[in-house]
Amino acid sequence: MLQLSLQRAKNFKLLRPQIFALKYSTATEQSNQHSKPSRAPLLIGGKFVESQAAESIDVLNPATQEVVSRVPLTTKEEFKAAVSAAKQAFPSWRNTPVTTRQRVMFKLQELIRRDMDKLALNITTEQGKTLKDAQGDVFRGLEVVEHVCGMGTLQMGEFVSNVSHGIDTYSVREPLGVCAGICPFNFPAMIPLWMFPVAITSGNTFILKPSEKDPGASVMLAELAMEAGLPDGVLNIVHGTNDIVNAICDDDEIRAISFVGSNNAGMHIYSRGSANGKRVQSNMGAKNHAIVMPDANIDATANALIAAGFGAAGQRCMALSTVVFVGDLKTWENKLAERAKALKVNSGTAPDADLGPVISKQAKERICNLIQSGVESGGRLVLDGRNIVVPGYENGNFVGPTILSDVTPDMDCYKEEIFGPVLLCMQADSLEEAINIVNKNKYGNGASIFTSSGAAARKFQTEIEAGQVGINVPIPVPLPFFSFTGSKASFAGDLNFYGKAGVQFYTQLKTVTQQWKDLPSGVSLAMPTSQKA
Repeated sequence: MLQLSLQRAKNFKLLRPQIFALKYSTATEQSNQHSKPSRAPLLIGGKFVESQAAESIDVLNPATQEVVSRVPLTTKEEFKAAVSAAKQAFPSWRNTPVTTRQRVMFKLQELIRRDMDKLALNITTEQGKTLKDAQGDVFRGLEVVEHVCGMGTLQMGEFVSNVSHGIDTYSVREPLGVCAGICPFNFPAMIPLWMFPVAITSGNTFILKPSEKDPGASVMLAELAMEAGLPDGVLNIVHGTNDIVNAICDDDEIRAISFVGSNNAGMHIYSRGSANGKRVQSNMGAKNHAIVMPDANIDATANALIAAGFGAAGQRCMALSTVVFVGDLKTWENKLAERAKALKVNSGTAPDADLGPVISKQAKERICNLIQSGVESGGRLVLDGRNIVVPGYENGNFVGPTILSDVTPDMDCYKEEIFGPVLLCMQADSLEEAINIVNKNKYGNGASIFTSSGAAARKFQTEIEAGQVGINVPIPVPLPFFSFTGSKASFAGDLNFYGKAGVQFYTQLKTVTQQWKDLPSGVSLAMPTSQKA
């Protein structure tokens, strides 16, 4: 089978340049060629195919509003074909040695490194983030691919010999079958790589639905997976919006669903998928806090807050959106404003850009409305980035760094996830009061403290109600040998993404009790025990 996969990879390598040129030329190149933007392909049973759907959605470059590509709304028949391909591929793939599955991942990580710049450019074109941030997007996903290269160890079960006379018991972790992933727009490479590498290296087959706003990276990653030798049907791609999401939740052949995105969509998927007997892991909204103690290092802390609050234009589920200052506030405001004003807002392709645009005009309007609601509720604008104009990109969805102070927990700008480059500043008189503010918030993705005091850090670590805790670390996202452990309203499910929990999510335990000894000749109807008769 490995020889066949290598031959497929060789054949695919010959075709890949034509596929890349056809599907992923930029909007500028397309306009120069006087051709209309192509539609993102489906991947069904190992073949990239043009959808027969009549309807499609434009993928817009957030910096220019140019149409980059179009996303077809996958038909019911095409969706069923993708699920059928995954189902047919499962028996062979689950019986493929784990070492062979690992080798595909070893090759995939090599190919991702090779095409890092192409992936980053596609992400910047479709999503808007800076090229440097886009490379980080790819790299954090690549770390998951590297981690699952050790699936032989990650998927190990347990064994106890001679639990009774001549009887052994052992457990094995087996794949579930067909699994699915539903992705958000903010990390077009990282989130798909949180999902399908763990699932398929565990022996499952997969249906991936990229965000309709930026599907290109997912398709490119699927191309690389095929080039790495992934057999036909193990990974499939469908596109769409609500109808495809509901189809994934309802299809009897799909055993598990991974989702990252908004709370409304996440709870819908969790409820509907669970009601249909599926496992669901759903990472949702956040309101991540930092508590800054009076003894915090001023320069290091201010730099960390700026980077975590405004990086990726605030479009991260782990963005640091709220800072609670214990004691003095005004000194910190001035430090933050000084640094934020120095940030350069530009197209993500500009080499000196610190912030690119937000994903859409609708997102920009929502961000600006929440800023205004904060002002009207008594908040004080330290820095207002709503009216920024980037020369040469006047149609872009740009919002500059914004700092809103004197924020209180009853304000909409605090209660809702803004998902933009907006830093909210609050004040508390003590560490206890600050912890209480954070814990009353419904979200629980992450929280950080900045301090020089081990005692304060210990108290914070123990009492804070957040799944991921940072101590002098602004975005405490763990590396893949741990798991992404969001909690409270930020997560629905009982097994988190990647790490040990991720492998457990995509596998099920089977326990085997075996006996190899001469059996007694008579029939006994007594309850079996481990005691010697």
